[in-house]
Amino acid sequence: MATNESDESGPPDEPDIDDVLDDLEELEDLVDSDEERERVREAMRTARRAGQPRVIGRIRNSFDVRDAGEALVGSFIFGIPMVVEGGTLEIGEAIADSVPTMALTAALGLTFVLGVLHAAHFEEVEADLLFGFVPVRLVSIVLIASALSVGLMTLWARVDWADPEVAFAQCLVTGVVMAVGASLGDVLPE
Repeated sequence: MATNESDESGPPDEPDIDDVLDDLEELEDLVDSDEERERVREAMRTARRAGQPRVIGRIRNSFDVRDAGEALVGSFIFGIPMVVEGGTLEIGEAIADSVPTMALTAALGLTFVLGVLHAAHFEEVEADLLFGFVPVRLVSIVLIASALSVGLMTLWARVDWADPEVAFAQCLVTGVVMAVGASLGDVLPE
């Protein structure tokens, strides 16, 4: 049996799911009845399921600098292909003359972002609400993606602001993909 006494070499190791399973295996050998043994085995199955990492994590605290950094990285990783590809510019040119198409593009992106955040139960984090109803996480992710989209597209001369409607549409197309990347970067577990 391992001990967790601290010595001068450092603090004790933090217990993990393997420690729980080891203890349950020892307990399984000690119980007397088949019913008790089955209950221990059920606890072991539950512990194994609980120990498996989730693809999308749960959001447990308010949006902070770390979350902003994760959103920035996700936005950048998803957005770089959009910035360098000529297809983004062509799509922007194609939708620039249609306000309904641009609005639908923005709504589609927002829907994807909300879907990702909803999977992580972002609406349950009350500390994430500004004025009691504005979701700081959602607003922050959209702002980060929008700023990075406009910034990179302008910095790398991918848009020509002499024609602002086309430039805005091109940044919008890039920003939609970046916002999805930002939301995924924010909610994926470590």
